Amino acid sequence: MLRVPVMKAKLSGLRKLSSRKIMENALVTLKGRSRVSRAMWNRRAQEYEAKINSGDPVSIAEVVRDLHRNAGQPDQSYSERQIYEAALDRLARELAAVERIDKDLATQKLNSVLQKVA
Repeated sequence: MLRVPVMKAKLSGLRKLSSRKIMENALVTLKGRSRVSRAMWNRRAQEYEAKINSGDPVSIAEVVRDLHRNAGQPDQSYSERQIYEAALDRLARELAAVERIDKDLATQKLNSVLQKVA
């Protein structure tokens, strides 16, 4: 059992679970074209981390979309892969909770959306 003092819930980063509408918007975002800025990698990495830590599924979906690589595309660097996996994991957990499915099934659903974009 997890106990969090109600007065400190917001300060600790707890938020309500996303709605189905927000998750639908995140899936639509995944289907969009990636928008990789021309900034240096360390600056982009900071921006991606901020989006992941925001907890906003649409922002997290932007990170997943922008860092996703299909077969035949250049490999990712280690740090790109780490950020991509963190974003994918966070988005899959949120999707799993909203749709009441397990995380692996949510990850498969996200991957299938990403494959259709290719």
